Amino acid sequence: MFKGLLHLVPSATLLLALCSTADAEDSKRVFTGTLGKIPIVLELSTQPVNSVTGRYFYEKYHRDLELSGSRQEDTLTLTEGNTRYGDDKPQPTLMLQETGNGWQGEWKSPEGKVLPIQLNEARPPVPAADALPFIAALAQSDPYEYLRLRGLKLKPGKKDSFMGHDLQWWTQPESSLSMFSIESGYPPASQQRINQQLLGRLWSEVISYHECLLQSSENSEFDQDVSPQFLSPEVVSLNISTRYYCGGAHPDFVSSPINLDVRTGRSLSLEDVLWVGKGKPLLRVDSASSGEEDSAQTTYQREVLTPWLIKQFTTLYPNEMRKPTDEDGCDYTEESIWDYSNWHFTAEGLLLLPSFGRVQRNCDDPGWSVLPYAVVKQYPGAVKLQLPEG
Repeated sequence: MFKGLLHLVPSATLLLALCSTADAEDSKRVFTGTLGKIPIVLELSTQPVNSVTGRYFYEKYHRDLELSGSRQEDTLTLTEGNTRYGDDKPQPTLMLQETGNGWQGEWKSPEGKVLPIQLNEARPPVPAADALPFIAALAQSDPYEYLRLRGLKLKPGKKDSFMGHDLQWWTQPESSLSMFSIESGYPPASQQRINQQLLGRLWSEVISYHECLLQSSENSEFDQDVSPQFLSPEVVSLNISTRYYCGGAHPDFVSSPINLDVRTGRSLSLEDVLWVGKGKPLLRVDSASSGEEDSAQTTYQREVLTPWLIKQFTTLYPNEMRKPTDEDGCDYTEESIWDYSNWHFTAEGLLLLPSFGRVQRNCDDPGWSVLPYAVVKQYPGAVKLQLPEG
């Protein structure tokens, strides 16, 4: 879905694919310049050839305006605005002529107002030495979002405490999204790595927020609740609950936990913590994994882990695991809902969250689906962790 959901998935993303006017396959082009006298950032895609999509934002406001249209030789004819929902209201238009390293032309409102446009190939500034690794990486991987985020700030909010650690909350005002940083209780180097991950995730969610607004009608929503779940000398665990509407028939919501290894600051997979397969635990699968590794992961989850989880939960929670008598009941004996469950640490054990279809989203967080640490410790994963008693 999205990079942050990402998890709405995760991950998954709604960013527009961009390509060069010289190479209509893979390369991206991002431009900076002015519309009238106001600075803007714009990106374009010409896939397939002669069909053009894109977006731009005013540096003062940061919110995307959608572009679509066509290309004839060195001329672009674009319409501004979301046209996917049958809105026949007149929209502004852009006529652009290629200049070698950019575009120039004019923007025209439905009422006839005309403003000049001047664009050049973007040259993103070098990231500051103290920039978050997430933002610094965008300078190369996604200059459009890099230029957007450079203009946004975080506002310090309330101070809090959780499980003996001081927390500082931060809010990104334009999106109203929040995250905390940990201010005490860990060695300085570990704390820095953890906070880089947490604040990097906040900025990732800000990108998802703007993706949602771009993809939706005027009735979009993207609200989040961040809650710390478990902080120990070994792990940092929190849950992000997102309710969103980015166009389509209905709003939706999703939980997207973060589980970090304190020593390294890296995300923990379930196989890092719990392994019920034969032989050594699978290595952590990431975006660089091979198809063979992905296949092994899927096979393990569906054929080994899921049946084992259902057996454990049936023993631990026999009443909750009874098959429902009505069609609308939550059937926690259905294997597919546990195949790719989200999870996080709690004081009692690992809380594993099933994933139902949209019409049964109310079943996704039953509250009771905790695998006690006494069980988890019998099946240690790839990372050696000192887990609580339980």
